[in-house]
Amino acid sequence: MSIAARILARRAKLAPAETKNVTVEKDLRVPMADGVVLLADHYVPRGLGDRPTVLIRSVYTDRTKGGMLSRLVAERGFHVVVVSGRGTCGSGGKLTPFVSERDDGLAVLAWLREQPWFTGELGTLGQSYNGYTQWAIAAEAGPELRAMSTSLIGSNAYDLLYPGGALALELCLGWISMVANQERPVPAYLSAVALGGKKRAQAAHRLPLTEADTIAIGAAAPHWRNWLAHPGADDPWWSRGDHSRAVPTVTAPNHLISGWDDIALPGLVRDYQALRKAGREPYLTIGPWQHWDAELSMTALRESLAWLRAHLLKDQHGLREAPVRIYVRGAEAWRDLQVYPPAEAQPQRLYLHANGGLARDLPADSAPDRYRFDPADPTPAVAGMSRMIGIRRKTGDIVLRARDDVLTYTGKPLPTDLEVIGIPSAELYVTSSLAHTDFYVRISEVSPAGKVTHVSDALRRFAADQSIDRMVEIELAPVAHRFTRGHRIRVQIASAAYPRWDRNLGTGEPPATASAMRAADQQVHHDTNRPSAVILPVT
Repeated sequence: MSIAARILARRAKLAPAETKNVTVEKDLRVPMADGVVLLADHYVPRGLGDRPTVLIRSVYTDRTKGGMLSRLVAERGFHVVVVSGRGTCGSGGKLTPFVSERDDGLAVLAWLREQPWFTGELGTLGQSYNGYTQWAIAAEAGPELRAMSTSLIGSNAYDLLYPGGALALELCLGWISMVANQERPVPAYLSAVALGGKKRAQAAHRLPLTEADTIAIGAAAPHWRNWLAHPGADDPWWSRGDHSRAVPTVTAPNHLISGWDDIALPGLVRDYQALRKAGREPYLTIGPWQHWDAELSMTALRESLAWLRAHLLKDQHGLREAPVRIYVRGAEAWRDLQVYPPAEAQPQRLYLHANGGLARDLPADSAPDRYRFDPADPTPAVAGMSRMIGIRRKTGDIVLRARDDVLTYTGKPLPTDLEVIGIPSAELYVTSSLAHTDFYVRISEVSPAGKVTHVSDALRRFAADQSIDRMVEIELAPVAHRFTRGHRIRVQIASAAYPRWDRNLGTGEPPATASAMRAADQQVHHDTNRPSAVILPVT
């Protein structure tokens, strides 16, 4: 085992290795149904007899740059097979993220069943995209699949790339850049990602967006153009990347792991809830992390290995008793629960009032608040779920203070601590001059000294045959947060959070080809007949 592997095992607080004698079979050829051949490496733990297999399917360099993770898993008692996806790291075919993972995954399973060392006991492992590849096969993997751990990801590709119906612009541009450069030597890769931030910022501003890939990575990325060409959730093109409908049928025990600022958290929590509703008993871990935090990766590795050992090797030592463990921000403490959200969480409405007020009382009759959203100068994203590496943007509420396209509502100082655990939402009575527009909602906490702490947010895209004049519902990101006595709750409303999401140009043209812009005149109502509110799950 290398020094780097020892350091990683120590940082992740992994259980002791069962063996240090691990051999590797490199570049095994795995045939796909259409004749394409993928390459795989097989890590063999020597001296332990027959052992279950852990499968990792990846479009990243897990197989070609050291294989440290695979070796650590093998040392803890498993055969490990790591497979490079189409068009990556020597595998044949062209990279087709999300849409090819089901068929290719089932072909890998068929190949596994023919291997003499395969015992018929399988677990799957992986974070982010490598978690998605698990969902792609979970419903059809058969009785061999005994356990899985889907970290930092949900089962529906559309929900990840189009959260709320708007393109996750900086995520998508950052991802195509990362994948385009990942097979370069490490110094060149890090340099390309870091120095490419300016290019990706220029690409995000490019109209139409179709050719933004040529600015970001210097070449066309077919997957980027496919995503742009299919902006609707009901487009049949996305059916091959949506495995959420099959989640309730998956019987393999699953441990889902994420962070409160993880870009994929909403989808992961939906999968957890679907499993619970189907009568499964998944585990859930959510900590104070962003998608790229090393501590999140270390925790996911440790917890996933403990989960796989418990269900494949009958070793319960690393398995905690409580199925849910979450970090409560504000309280700055971990908490064990039986279910998320906890049963005692009850909805509490906070109504928008005139003059920027926010209170539990219904509002009196008052004129709506108004603002104009201009896509040529989109409202910036200042906080929220972690962005993809490389696109720099200003953060902090000071960025919003000088803008007139953000509405702010602030409550009175809280008389006691207020704990919110669950999924907040908003019910807004709005009027827009355009049929195609976005509404963004953000909840934050304000200290007596004026410090603002982000709590939750979401954006939703609306399209209609006529101007919007109705109540709209927006589900915000899951939270576990304690508001401190004496602090105030703040709600902000805008029509963009750019470049986290692409800006709505207001014309209804497809994002792949749209270039013309129309400004939207927005109204948010708060009167007795149209009481706009946010709903907090209060424990």
